[in-house]
Amino acid sequence: MAASETLAMTALARELKEKGKDVISLSIGEPDFNTPETVKEYAKQAIDDNFTHYPPVPGYADLLKAISHKFKRDNNLDYDTKQIVVSTGGKQSIYQVVMALVNPGDEVIIPTPYWVSYRAIAEMAEGKCVYIPAKLENDFKITPEQLEAAITPNTKLMMFSSPSNPTGMVYTKEELRAIAEVVAKHPQMMIMSDEIYEHINFVGGHESIAQFDFIKDQVVTVNGVAKGFAMTGWRIGFIGAPVEVAKACSKLQGQITSATGSISQRAALRAMEMDPKNSEDIIGMRNIFKQRRDLVFGLLQEIPGFEVRMPQGAFYFFPKVNTLYGKQVPADSEFAKEYGKTTIGDSKDLAFYLLLDAGVSTVQGSAFGDNDCIRLSYATSEEKLKEACRRIKAAVEALK
Repeated sequence: MAASETLAMTALARELKEKGKDVISLSIGEPDFNTPETVKEYAKQAIDDNFTHYPPVPGYADLLKAISHKFKRDNNLDYDTKQIVVSTGGKQSIYQVVMALVNPGDEVIIPTPYWVSYRAIAEMAEGKCVYIPAKLENDFKITPEQLEAAITPNTKLMMFSSPSNPTGMVYTKEELRAIAEVVAKHPQMMIMSDEIYEHINFVGGHESIAQFDFIKDQVVTVNGVAKGFAMTGWRIGFIGAPVEVAKACSKLQGQITSATGSISQRAALRAMEMDPKNSEDIIGMRNIFKQRRDLVFGLLQEIPGFEVRMPQGAFYFFPKVNTLYGKQVPADSEFAKEYGKTTIGDSKDLAFYLLLDAGVSTVQGSAFGDNDCIRLSYATSEEKLKEACRRIKAAVEALK
């Protein structure tokens, strides 16, 4: 099993910082905001109220009810509490869904670019990954025709995210319906819809693929509190799923971690009560991300060899940079000294060149299944974003 490239790059950037190197991190997928005060107060109260014992494996009953209400309020989805399982982060939720559904040799369709852990988790289940390339020209979204061509009698699962990590692109309701209509013709397969960036959406209301009644029983909706509520460290994810899938995930969780942390669950209860249409915390964070997105879009367009599209959600850019491959690095390049390379060969080379010579950490596109690109997060201050883009531009212009 490969290590997570995003976490590996973040760890390397942190290591260089500890050695005294000035590094601006654009590699980590984490809001730079603090958890809302009202959520923290719930957690503090939970400690005083002695929520310090084992919770039920799928989650506290009132939290499950709150999530059920959230699904109806925000997504117009009807999930009973028996269809919901709370886990230690969205990653555990996804892991359990895949382990419950995929047997050795089953085919798992993964549109590329994809979040790094989709591939690793599918491989851990001994599934066979089938990749559908989605190109920048189509806003990194697959077509129904591509999906139909990829499905076989052995297809068990499709995994995708909207808003997307790493591209920031968002599927419209019409695009989701077209995908749902294809999947509905193949009752042996399921969809894992990762909606963790739901509230960081700049193009209107979020759309869930489970909203279509004719496909709902073939969809597992994955969500959580990490991104939209700035609660990455609380480690709370959850699923809404057909009952048999939810039961399987709960059984699996009971043998792995049991329930997730009691105090985190109480904090998540408050997060689920927050209406995203009225919450100043959610709306304010989204507005700031939008300002940063607009800023970085303009700055990236000034960098030679960077081809960018305007992201519609999340907090990433995924510029196409393959025209820089084959270019020579400066003779005194730190990258050349460290790796003995004199040219940029691929996205990994470019990411490490930018880290060592520009002091900016990004993530190679090959980690997400697209070697033509790199990923940059704009979840940091405007001051740092301006400086990071200035450094990237200077480093790129130094290539010959």
